[in-house]
Formats: sequence, structure tokens, C-alpha cells
Amino acid sequence: MYKDHSIGVVVPAYNEEILIRPTLKGMPDYVDAIIVVDDCSKDSTAGVIQQIAAEDPRVVHILHDVNRGVGGSISTGYIWCRENDVDIAVVMAGDNQMHPDDLPALLDPVVADRTDYSKGNRLVTGEAWQTIPRVRYLGNSALSFLTKIASGYWHVADSQTGYTALNKKALRLLPIEDIFPRYGMPNDFLVTLNIYNMRVMDVPVRPVYGEEKSGINIRKIIFTLSFLLLRLFVKRMVQKYIIRDFHPLILFYIWGVLLLLLDIPLVLRFFYLWYQQGAAPEITLLMLLFSTISGLQLLLFAMLFDMEANQDLKGQRE
Repeated sequence: MYKDHSIGVVVPAYNEEILIRPTLKGMPDYVDAIIVVDDCSKDSTAGVIQQIAAEDPRVVHILHDVNRGVGGSISTGYIWCRENDVDIAVVMAGDNQMHPDDLPALLDPVVADRTDYSKGNRLVTGEAWQTIPRVRYLGNSALSFLTKIASGYWHVADSQTGYTALNKKALRLLPIEDIFPRYGMPNDFLVTLNIYNMRVMDVPVRPVYGEEKSGINIRKIIFTLSFLLLRLFVKRMVQKYIIRDFHPLILFYIWGVLLLLLDIPLVLRFFYLWYQQGAAPEITLLMLLFSTISGLQLLLFAMLFDMEANQDLKGQRE
């Protein structure tokens, strides 16, 4: 128990035979249950987990019969926490990248009901630039910026970190069975939280990098996730600002996008007439400038309205 709240730590693990032991051995004593979800590992991860479970009764070993991705593993762990009436469900990856000493900082705002979901932020500390591999740091920063727009949580600076704490209310209310299964789960989950008007707080945590090996191609995944974020953005706009409660910002977004799309035929017309007549057509140029400036202004106004509409979803600082 932590301050009279039961704590369940969900540990998604896939081929973590080397790092799963220090991850589980480092769990603080106040953690009540350690739910290790072995996502059909091909190495000896399962055997290591079973050895530790024999020594530590808090360890619950759940083995997937097929690989479901990190999101699928977190979903399985969340369901276990919900069914076992856990007060706070924490996620710590099985690769020993999340320092257990940072856990109280994630738990305290949830315990005090100042937020529904606390999320680690590795980028706020000065050591992040020196510790995190540069390509991953830059890719993370770019995806975090796009996630601000897609999710509506403009204050969340490190969208990709998986070190999180979720309260019981969110466990019961959110559709945790439908969590996005693969890489991109943190982005999808933030959008879901926003649709359900859950409070989210950024909490500084230290970046830990050592023996872990990432199979993620940052250059490839950033484009894949960009399309996912576009889809998630549209989903949030429809669900939150049309179906659940209409907000005029949706009109600003629509007209802004339409005006910017109008730039495409105007640019083609501009260069075609320039080529045919040997001079820049002034009216076409003025129309192009008008649609571009007006479109950008409408998008910026829509973002400002979105920020204002989500002000209450910031977790409260002490």
C-alpha cells in the first residue's frame, strides 16, 4: 500500500530475459501486485519471471499465447487491475528503463486526486539531451509536438514515455480493452483520455538508458505514427466536439484546412499561367496569399480554442 492506496504495477515484457530480473527486483516494497505480461516471448523471459514469482508472491505472471504488442500487454494488465480492485495502476516497462525512485512522484498527484493520469516526462531534465540517443530524442520531440495537437493535452511534453499511473475511476470508465496494440499506444491512449475528459499531469522523471536494445526504426516509425496521429486527431474532433458536445472550433479547423487545400490548385494555376504568359498573374497570386494567410489564421484560432477548452484537464500542481 502507498498512502492507503493499493498499487498494481503492469510490466509488459517481450524478449527481456536479461533485464526483466533487475526490473522486478527493483520494485519498491509498497507495491502490492506486480503484473508481468509476457507477450509470447521467444527467449527465456517466462522462465526468469517464474523464478522470481517463486521468490516474490506479489508477482503475477500472465502469458499471452500470441504476440499482441505493448498496447495489448498493457491492456491485459489494466484489465487485471480493474478486476482485482486496484486503486492505482502503474506501467513500468520490462527493460529496466524506468527508475523506481521516481514512482512516488507519479503516485502522489493521483493519490491526492489532483490528476487521473500522471505521465513521466524525460525531456524536462537537462540530462535528457546527454542521456537519450540523439535520434530518439529528436524523434520523440517531434512526435510529442504532433501529439499535443492530436490529443489536446498541450502541456504534455513527452508523449512517448510509458512510465505512467492511472487511477481507479479511469480504469473503470475507459475502454481499456480497446487500447491500441502496437507502438503508438501512448498517443492513442492520450486521445482516449481527452475524449473522456480525464485530467493528465506531466511529472519529471530521469531518463534511464543502458543495456536495453530497441528494435524501433525511428526514421520509419515517425512517418507511420504521423498518419496514426492524423487519424486520432480526426477521431477526437468528431467524438469530442461534434458527437458529445458541439464546439465552434471544429468549424475553424474545417475552414482552415479547406483554405489551405485551395492552395494546391492555385499554385498549379499560378505556375501554369506564368509559363504560358511569361508573367506572374497578380490576381492568382493575391488569391493564393489570401487563402494561405486566412487558412493558417483559422488553424491557429482553432488551436487556441482547443487549448482553452482543455484547460481544466491539466492536473493540479501543489
